[in-house]
Amino acid sequence: MPTIALNDITRLDLSLAVVFLAIFQEGSVSRAARRLSLSQSALSGSLGRLRAITQDPLFVRRGGGMEPTPRAIAMASDLEQGVGLIAQALRPQPAFDPATSRARFTIGMSDDFELAMGPAIMRRVMAEAPGVTIAFRQTNRALVEQAFTAGEIDLAVVADPPARSWLAAQDLGRSAYACLYDRQIVEGPLTLETFLALPHVLVSFSTHQGAVDQALRRIGQQRRAVTALTHFSALPGFLRGTRAISTIPTHAARTLADEHGLAHGPVPVEMGDYGVSLLWKREAGHEWIRGVIAGAFKV
Repeated sequence: MPTIALNDITRLDLSLAVVFLAIFQEGSVSRAARRLSLSQSALSGSLGRLRAITQDPLFVRRGGGMEPTPRAIAMASDLEQGVGLIAQALRPQPAFDPATSRARFTIGMSDDFELAMGPAIMRRVMAEAPGVTIAFRQTNRALVEQAFTAGEIDLAVVADPPARSWLAAQDLGRSAYACLYDRQIVEGPLTLETFLALPHVLVSFSTHQGAVDQALRRIGQQRRAVTALTHFSALPGFLRGTRAISTIPTHAARTLADEHGLAHGPVPVEMGDYGVSLLWKREAGHEWIRGVIAGAFKV
């Protein structure tokens, strides 16, 4: 988002944009004055200021009306859009009533958060706001800004988000990593020796390496990944009935273990933890759905 030169804007009278649009749309100074409840002399004075600022006549008398110049025609679309956006931003927002709302919220998150939080979010929305629709869209900390800019998401849950002043942020808590495995075949808790000896299933957006590989390199070790996946939801089928293990975020490990009869336990190598944040555009508000999302995050 480009930085606005506020010092330059304070030298302008933004009401002149409204005067310009009234003359442009009415094609007459007198009709524009009546529309804005101003005297014709006051409107003519504002038009004079506009001409001085733009160094262009903007409107010329022709056939009983005011015809816009090429410069005025080029300005009109931007000013209409700008005035509309200002009016929308400053307009009082009606109170949000979940019980009667028909709103649609699109929440960006990676599928580990979708697994751990999505069902709880849906259940609460169904109970409190039966007319509200929730959509989940895949994103991560590398893609989240682009998704907001493109209007693809309204809110996002990401790990260690990039700091940007145009996005509001709420800390949801911290998460870490856990090992996931078939309790009938692999005995836990895992020692470092066992951890390195067992085959691993890697879950990574790039399918090349994950956080555990970086942690192992710090102690001069490496693991053997026999399979690489891009989605956590597929993981149980790869672990059940095998000696394979996977190292994934704690919130996802707990969810998959509970739902699929697997075991989860500590990782026998120091990996640290990380912050999880809820992001949204500062002007958007979304207080109710933010509360729903925050309530669904549990580690």
